[in-house]
Amino acid sequence: MHIPMQVDYGVRALVDLAIHDGEGPVRASDIARRRHIPEPYLARVLHTLRKRGVTGSQRGPLGGHSLAIDPSQISMGMVMSYLGGPQILVGCLDDQGKCVQSAECGQRSVWREVEEAIQKVLNSTSIADLVALARDENDGNEAQPDGRKLAVMAN
Repeated sequence: MHIPMQVDYGVRALVDLAIHDGEGPVRASDIARRRHIPEPYLARVLHTLRKRGVTGSQRGPLGGHSLAIDPSQISMGMVMSYLGGPQILVGCLDDQGKCVQSAECGQRSVWREVEEAIQKVLNSTSIADLVALARDENDGNEAQPDGRKLAVMAN
């Protein structure tokens, strides 16, 4: 399964906002720097998340972005659907007519089961879960440049 870059960037940005929740609005430039996301791309991702009601933004010198929903209520499946659209593992799962072999193949049910398992994991993993995992993974690691001991999610 291919995870679109905008989903990866969106999850990283949401984890950063969750980590800094309660500190006031977070500037996009700070998120981009900490999470290694190109700022122009991050702006588009944050715009989409704001339109979907996941984040909020405030303009001005003290402005920035914040979560509009509790991080425990934002699932990776939600982010995937908002930023990546439907991801079909095999074309015949979406449209059986695309494959001339689907009637004799026998693989459709296996791939459907794999897809359902992936969706289950994505829908049951929240941004709050990822923050907790990042903290667990960083126990004993050196602090990040901003002083926090939190992981930057890898691509």
